[in-house]
Amino acid sequence: MTSLAIVLWSTLGGLLVATAIVLVLLPSQYKKPSTSGNTSVSVQILVLGDIGRSPRMQYHALSIAKHGGTVHLIGYHESPPHPDLLTTPNITIHALATPPKILRSSLLPFAIAGPLKVLWQVGTLLRVLGYTAPASAWLLNPPSIPTLAIALVISILRNMRLMIDWHNYGWTILAGTKGASHPFVAISKAYECALGQSAPSANITVTHAMRKQLQKPPYDIRTPIVTLHDRPASIFRPLASVSERKTFLSRLPDTEAFATSILCGATKLVVSSTSWTPDEDFSLLLDALVSYAAADSHAPILAIITGKGPQKTHYEAQIGALLRAGKLGNVRIQTAWLSMSDYAALLRWWTCLGGAAGGGVLSLRKLRRARARGRQRVWVRNGTRARRAPGAAVQ
Repeated sequence: MTSLAIVLWSTLGGLLVATAIVLVLLPSQYKKPSTSGNTSVSVQILVLGDIGRSPRMQYHALSIAKHGGTVHLIGYHESPPHPDLLTTPNITIHALATPPKILRSSLLPFAIAGPLKVLWQVGTLLRVLGYTAPASAWLLNPPSIPTLAIALVISILRNMRLMIDWHNYGWTILAGTKGASHPFVAISKAYECALGQSAPSANITVTHAMRKQLQKPPYDIRTPIVTLHDRPASIFRPLASVSERKTFLSRLPDTEAFATSILCGATKLVVSSTSWTPDEDFSLLLDALVSYAAADSHAPILAIITGKGPQKTHYEAQIGALLRAGKLGNVRIQTAWLSMSDYAALLRWWTCLGGAAGGGVLSLRKLRRARARGRQRVWVRNGTRARRAPGAAVQ
């Protein structure tokens, strides 16, 4: 046998083996049910973050399941999620493996840790989206790196339609941490614009303003866009009786010393959630509390801030500095981590602001500043009624 024949047969054999491996490793595809009539939709919902700290994606899952759909919720399973997610039979949570601790620390520079973390995420996403979770009719995903690109590939391989939930822009969040001039910010923006134009079958936005932005340059999205405003889940209801409130406030470590004072109205309770990220201008809350404390005639405030995130230490240092400078007066601020059920039960007066989430007491000056920025969403809930805050857009 000549050398040429050996090369040709070896090449052919290699191609056959490679083809067989690819065919074996290809994930299963979604097949539309052949039966006529109404069939329940199946959806994969992907969030590259802690499921328990992603209320919007949790509410998507609960809403789809409530209407008879089957949901596979994919993300990091770190904090306790909404209780109904664990008891709803047609919702399955698929936990992603977290990156190694060294990639989540500050030991490595971002230029090294960032790409390595993305590679880790690509591998875990391909495994769960392609092989662990069954193929579904729809794949719902925020526009983030690397999930959007992976979701696009999986949607093609598994014959699924891709829907993007634009509740934030990934590149603006990155600009808040790395600076607007960082090269990765430009790459992230180009990535979102390119895939936003070519990837989705449909899109969801959190506001009408965002929908209009996506229809204009640089995004120029032509696929359908529907606005779905954030709404509170049914768990966010005031406790029915005074005795229930007293029992709860006395049980919670952050409020037990103030339970009686809060119930009689002598101390005002402010509860705020935040992810402690740069896209939430949390200085709005601190400035408002300092302004409130400057007027000695006001009632004392107990402000409980719940959440986890990269800027928590930074703001705790600011709170400590304000306390030492005597600028908080009759305002006491406590940072905590509340479960969703405790957080919901604690709410009687709630203000929410931020590019994604957060909250606090807002003076009219801060509301005007928020409106001038054009990017803050403020929603005030008072008892069982919801009202629009002055100068604010309803979230």
